Amino acid sequence: MKHFSPKKMGNKWSLQQVKPQPGRVAIVTGANSGIGYEVALGLAKKDIEVILACRNGQKADEARAKIIDEYAGARVNCLLLDTSSLRSVEDFAAQFSAKHQTLDLLINNAGIMMSPYEVTEDGFENQLATNYLGHFALTGRLLPLMTRTPGSRIVTLSSLSYKWAEIQFGDFHAEKGYSRTKAYGQSKRACLMFAFELQHRLSAAGYDTRSVAAHPGLSKTNLDQYFPALIRPLGNLFLQPAQQGALSVLYAALDTAINGGEFVGPDGFQQMRGYPVVVDSDEYAKNRELAKRLWTASEFMTHVHFLS
Repeated sequence: MKHFSPKKMGNKWSLQQVKPQPGRVAIVTGANSGIGYEVALGLAKKDIEVILACRNGQKADEARAKIIDEYAGARVNCLLLDTSSLRSVEDFAAQFSAKHQTLDLLINNAGIMMSPYEVTEDGFENQLATNYLGHFALTGRLLPLMTRTPGSRIVTLSSLSYKWAEIQFGDFHAEKGYSRTKAYGQSKRACLMFAFELQHRLSAAGYDTRSVAAHPGLSKTNLDQYFPALIRPLGNLFLQPAQQGALSVLYAALDTAINGGEFVGPDGFQQMRGYPVVVDSDEYAKNRELAKRLWTASEFMTHVHFLS
């Protein structure tokens, strides 16, 4: 295998390089805090209409007020979405589609990390449901809008933690034993493989909608809520701010050099921090046979079929 070097996109990329884009519409899941909030704020500053898709209405309203306070021209609205619930995903997609004829950007960001074992109302392990299966279903339900929107993009968030686990095809929902780290790793690996496979299928179908994966490196967000209390304060010492981590997602969503099928992450040591570049993944994540198997299983679990 030939050596892979991260693809530098000119000098250090920043949002200032992007021109305003009025008339475009974006959805950011989990947009009330952390990476999601910073991404929503960045998009709003480019005059893109942003839908904050959050499970807590009060927190979404507070985030909306903060964005408008920082950028008075922001066009920001809130719509309830709980990605751990297929019913909520269906309701959200129906409400959005009833009010919008197009969708330019879908940022699949919402997530939880290393949470205690929990089974959702659909019978899924909670991390897999929240981080991956809900976004798979959401993408499928919104895809008709996106494929008729020129230049649309789907950005799905993975994590460096995808390396913690492979896909447990025989035990998706940890019924044979639960590991918080492996369940999180599996969910983020699934997100990465989904983003790659989605691009293959979009291209094969002749659509110009692009699918991109991104990760924020090691960033300080509220995802550490389930970490031991003694460890959480250490995050301030070595984690980059959420605003910096969000640059990878904003680059994946907005930069003209993105063609689809890329994986974007920070350019620093071990991709832990820095400015966005295109990075590589392991061979497992790029295995199309495994990705097709995951896609089929995801359709079976969510009852959402698209690009099959």
